[in-house]
Amino acid sequence: MTELPPARAKTEGAPDGLWAKCPRCAGMLYQKELTQNLKVCRHCGFHFRLTARERIEFTADPETFVERDAELVTSDPLSFPGYARQLETYQERTGEKEAWIWGECRIAEIPAALLVAEFGFAGGSLGAAGGERIVRAFEHALASRQPLVAVCASGGARMQEGVVSLLQMARTSAAAAALHAGGIPYISVLVDPVTGGVLASFASLGDVIIAESGAIIGFAGPRVIEQAFKTKLPPGSHTAAFQLQHGMVDMVLPRRDIRPTLAKLLAYLA
Repeated sequence: MTELPPARAKTEGAPDGLWAKCPRCAGMLYQKELTQNLKVCRHCGFHFRLTARERIEFTADPETFVERDAELVTSDPLSFPGYARQLETYQERTGEKEAWIWGECRIAEIPAALLVAEFGFAGGSLGAAGGERIVRAFEHALASRQPLVAVCASGGARMQEGVVSLLQMARTSAAAAALHAGGIPYISVLVDPVTGGVLASFASLGDVIIAESGAIIGFAGPRVIEQAFKTKLPPGSHTAAFQLQHGMVDMVLPRRDIRPTLAKLLAYLA
């Protein structure tokens, strides 16, 4: 998987479940208020990462999301040493069976397919099962003539599945192209972080690409690029704001503005 920046710090020195400490400004946040504020620091605007289920709850109309292909999991195609145990650990830790979740829902009363990454599961990496789920989401959107919203967060291709994982880049890109050819809207939402094979495939192929404030976006990590090409990158080269400035995304929005913007876009496009 692609190199990622250091993981966002967990709260230290505070009772579990009561207070959270902002990794950016070190401000103390009452957990209930933080949740009500969509897990955005009220002091400095730092965006804590959300789980896939939190994203779904935040994006879809209440009680409208119906998950599909939840039983579709990887078969460990290369019998990679220790991989099966790693998958079990991710499943236990997140409560999910794979890193990518999709289903049908309504967003501002508009029927849509919703695809969401669980970064806590192997860094949202793209493997055979995840690729198949993603392709099926696109195929469903095309068959049902429903717009697709994909919320992407990933460290890239899943190295334990080798070329089988890399193949998913082509499969998901082809599925996105088919959706585009069918005239069905596809909105890609990039949240912290989006790197590697996911960025280099379907995540960058949306009709509209939205980046969440503070998201790290780039094919390879800054250190990898600097070491490989012996060059110094400009400050902030992997930030959402930098990507907007250089035409890689269409807009950068704070978390609270993403759902209202999706509603407007879907009403216009669909």
